[in-house]
Amino acid sequence: MDTASVSLLREILASTEWLEQTRQLGMALRTTRSPGGLLVVGTPDDEPWHVTAHLSDEARLSGLAQLTPTLLRWAPPETAPAHLRVGMDRLREAGRGETLFVIAEQRAPDTLLERVDDARRTGVTILAVDGGDPELESLAHDAIAVRPDDALVSFDAAQHLVSSAAGDVRRPGLRERLARFAERVTGPRVSD
Repeated sequence: MDTASVSLLREILASTEWLEQTRQLGMALRTTRSPGGLLVVGTPDDEPWHVTAHLSDEARLSGLAQLTPTLLRWAPPETAPAHLRVGMDRLREAGRGETLFVIAEQRAPDTLLERVDDARRTGVTILAVDGGDPELESLAHDAIAVRPDDALVSFDAAQHLVSSAAGDVRRPGLRERLARFAERVTGPRVSD
């Protein structure tokens, strides 16, 4: 999904809660303190390559080095390049200031939930995009559930919106800031 497609999707979703939810999760990703401290993990059967690549692009394009992701793999091949050889043991070293971003469209297996719980206990911030997994969401500090029957947003689209929001360094213009201020004072504007 390119920038124009994400912008179009944002316009379509402007009147829904999706845009605000993905913006909040994107902003939470930015609280990671340092490059390499944003750890991205999926289930043993589904590594989140796609969102990892998008976060890497967003880090480069926005100049926000803390968005540079580290993909955690369940069984990395020994012959893989160093950045693709990071295994789940990396979570044992994780602590405050780091973020674990869990991408799990299907229900998270117990092995993943245990590692997420261990990371949370060491002070790691847990964020997730999931398919409606109550156990994973109970461990996460912030999560977005994308249920299979959702007519507005696909699991893939939600990941695009979150990664795009994380890298969005655009400052709202005067008109946008005034509109937000007016909405706080007078309530939401009703469209024709």
